[in-house]
Amino acid sequence: MPVRPGLLLLSSVAFVAPVQAQQASATPPAAHPPEESSDIVVTAQRRERLDLLSAVTVVGGDELVSELKPTLGETLARQPGVSSTSFGPGAARPILRGLSGDRLRVLTDGIGSFDASTTSADHAVAINPLTADRIEILRGPAALLFGSSAIGGVVNVIDTRIPRRIPDEALHAEVLGLYGTAAQERTVRGKIDVPLGANIVAHADGSYAKTDDLETGGFILSRRLRQQAVDSGDPDIAALAGLRGELPNSALRTWDAAGGLAYVSDRGTFGVSATRYDSLYGIPVRYALEPGGEAEQVRLDVLQWRYDARGELAFDGGFASRLLVRAGYADYRHSELEEDGAIGTSFFNKGGEVRAELVQRTSGIWSGSIGGQYFARDFRAVGEEKFVPPTRTRQAGIFALQNFDFDPMLVEGGLRVERTRVSAREDQDLGTPAARRQFTTLSASLGAGYRVSSRTRLGFNLNRAVRAPNAEELFANGPHAGTQAFEIGDPGLRTERSTGGEIFFRSSNAVYSVELSGFYNRFSNFIYQFATGEVEDDLPVYVIRQGRATQTGFEAQGRLRLAAIGDGAIWAEALADYTRVRIRDFGPAPLIPPLRLLGGLSYQARKIDAGVEVERVTRQNKNAVGETETPGFTLVNASLGYRPRGADGALTLSLAANNIFDVEARRHSSLLKEYAPLAGRDIRFTIGVRY
Repeated sequence: MPVRPGLLLLSSVAFVAPVQAQQASATPPAAHPPEESSDIVVTAQRRERLDLLSAVTVVGGDELVSELKPTLGETLARQPGVSSTSFGPGAARPILRGLSGDRLRVLTDGIGSFDASTTSADHAVAINPLTADRIEILRGPAALLFGSSAIGGVVNVIDTRIPRRIPDEALHAEVLGLYGTAAQERTVRGKIDVPLGANIVAHADGSYAKTDDLETGGFILSRRLRQQAVDSGDPDIAALAGLRGELPNSALRTWDAAGGLAYVSDRGTFGVSATRYDSLYGIPVRYALEPGGEAEQVRLDVLQWRYDARGELAFDGGFASRLLVRAGYADYRHSELEEDGAIGTSFFNKGGEVRAELVQRTSGIWSGSIGGQYFARDFRAVGEEKFVPPTRTRQAGIFALQNFDFDPMLVEGGLRVERTRVSAREDQDLGTPAARRQFTTLSASLGAGYRVSSRTRLGFNLNRAVRAPNAEELFANGPHAGTQAFEIGDPGLRTERSTGGEIFFRSSNAVYSVELSGFYNRFSNFIYQFATGEVEDDLPVYVIRQGRATQTGFEAQGRLRLAAIGDGAIWAEALADYTRVRIRDFGPAPLIPPLRLLGGLSYQARKIDAGVEVERVTRQNKNAVGETETPGFTLVNASLGYRPRGADGALTLSLAANNIFDVEARRHSSLLKEYAPLAGRDIRFTIGVRY
C-alpha cells in the first residue's frame, strides 16, 4: 500500500499520548536545561564522548556557524573522516570513511531525510545546514542502531523545530546573516520560540540563501581536459582550455520555512512540526570536448513538504527510564530543467519513518536501550532520462544496545534484525518486468573500553554488519545523466556483508586532547559498478557487480595549549585521516579521498577567537578502472571572531578567509572533479544576534 502520513504520525501519537493525560494537572514547566555540550552525544543516548566505543564528532555552536556552507557535505567536509561528493556548490552529500550513497544515513533528529540524494550525486540532501543547532557524525558499530544502511556511518542534524524546552524569556529569537565573496553568497536565517502558557511552546524558523556562479581558483577544466580540448582541432573547443575563475551554471537559491508546537513538562514532551524546503540550483557545465558534442547544462528544481512528530515520556520506576518516539513523513519531488527551462526528467519520492526506543533504567552495572523502527519509501521517475522503474521499499527492524560497566572496563554489545522488501513495477519504457526481493539481515557489534584514568580511554570494537541492496542497485536499467552512465542493476544481488573492527585511544584534560582510531573491515558481496566497455544512448554502460573488498584507514586529531594569555590561551591543533577501499579482481574502489593533513594555531578567549590553519590534501593515484589521478592541493585559511559581551552575549561577529592564496583545488570524491574545482579565495562575514 502507499506511504500514508496519517498512519505514521498516528502511530507516534499512540506511543506518546499518555504524556498529555499524565500532565493534565502538570507540575511547573521544566527548568531551562543547559545547552548540550560537545562532550554529550545525543545520537548515542546522551552519553559522554569518552565512554562511546565508536568514533564520533560533534559540530555545534560557534564552530558550526564558522563552517556553514549552502550544503551539508561542504559544511562537514573538514571534519575527521569526512569528505564530500562536491557535485557543484548546490549538491554535496557527506562521505564517511570513503563510503557514501546508501551506505550512509543522513538524518534529521534521528530519522531519514526522505529525499532522492542516495539515488545520484547530483541530487541534493533536503536538509538545510542553516537549521541545525548541532550536527553529530557517528562512525562505527553504534551507527547500526539507525538502520543497516548506516553500514558506513550516520550524520544526524539536530534542530529545534520541535522545541525541547520552555524559553526563560517571553520571546526567544535568533538571527544569523552571512556574506561570502566567492559566490556573492547572501544568507539569512531567523528563528523564534514563544511560550503559550505554562507547558506549551510555539516555534517558527526560516532561512534564505542565494549565490551567483562560484568563483574558483585557477582553471575550470583539469589539465587532462585542457589538453584534450587543445588536441580536438576545433578552435571553439580549444578556447575552453583557457576558462578560468567563474564556474558556469553553479548558482543556487534555497529557502525553507517551518513551524512547530510542543508540550513540555518535567515528565515528558510531545510536539509536531511542518516544513517546506524549496531549492533551485545548477549543475556545473560538463563541456563537450569532441566536435559535434553538446555541453550539458541542467538545473534542479526541488520541493519537499515534511511533517514530523517527536515524543518523550519519563517513567518513575520499573525497567525503563524513558520512552523516545520519533516519526516523520515527506512528499519530495525534483525536476531537472534543460537550458531552455523545459523539464527533462522528474523524480518523486514519498517516504516515512517511525522509530521507538525504550531507554533502560541503570541497574547496577547494566544499562542500555531496545527499540524498533519502520521505514517506507515509494520512488518513481518520469521523463527521458529515467533509469529506474517505479519502486517500493518497506523495512522493519528491531535493535538493542546493552552496556555493562565493570569499572574500569566498559563493555557494549549491539544487535539489529531487519526485514526488507523491495519491489519494482513493470516498466515498458525501460523494458523491465515486475520484480520483488525480500531480505532478512542480522547485524551485531561487541566492544570494550578501558578507563586508564578519569579522562583517558583505550578500547576496541568488533562488528558484523549486513545491508540489503537498494532499489537502484537491483532494478536500474537506463541512462543516468547524473553519473554520465547507462546503469544496469542486478535483481539477483545478495546482501552486502562487512566484518571488521576498530581500535581507539582518547584522552583529554585542560591542557590537551587527543583522539586516535584505526579501522579495518572486510566486505563480502560488496556492491559496485563495473564498466563493460560498451556504449548505449551515447553513454558508457556500467553494470552492478558484487565482490570481496577491504576497507582500512585511520583518523587522528589533537590539540595542545601552548600558552595562557590574559583570559585566553594559544592552542596548537592538528588532524589527519586516511581511507583505502580495495575490491578484489577490480582494484581500488572509485571516489575514495586520499590522505589529508590539517594543522593550525588559534587564540581563544572570552571575547575573541582567532586562528590560522593549513590543510594539505595529497595526490590520489590509487585509482579505480576508468578514474584519473587527482593532484594534491594546499589551502591556507584564517578566521577572527568577536563577542562584545562574551559567550553569553547577544551579538557575535566573525570574519573568515578561506583559500587565501586562491589555489586550484579538486576533490577526488567528486564525479565532477575535472569540470568543477572548489571555491577560490572566499572572504566570509557572519553576524549573529540572539534575544
